[in-house]
Amino acid sequence: MGGINLGRVILGGLLAGLVINIGETILNVLVLPQAMEELLRARNLPVLGGSAIGGFVFFAFLLGIVTVGLYAAIRPRFGPGVKTAVVAGLFVWYFAYFYSASATVLMGIYPANIAAIGVVWGLVEILLASIAGARLYTE
Repeated sequence: MGGINLGRVILGGLLAGLVINIGETILNVLVLPQAMEELLRARNLPVLGGSAIGGFVFFAFLLGIVTVGLYAAIRPRFGPGVKTAVVAGLFVWYFAYFYSASATVLMGIYPANIAAIGVVWGLVEILLASIAGARLYTE
């Protein structure tokens, strides 16, 4: 059993990050643009611009790398393949999507229905990203 192949974690992570970025673009440009704009306006916040969007893109790629890194770390115990990628994706989904969305609802920042859309969307998004990224990972 060898160590984690960092180059392949980054390569697979960039693919996973691309999947996440595509998913987030579809969600925020096609599915929820009006709801998000209304939420920002109601809180007297500006519509998201270039620097914020750039930050989201960067962090989506970083999330992809972390997801494939987790896959690589648990692969020796769970074995290579889709099942292990799904396990890694579920862990990332809980902390990056479910937990944070729950916190925003509890604090009254987002209504539950909007957060629920993001959480469900995020589940599909991160599972697809994890599976795609894991396909590129080899030790």
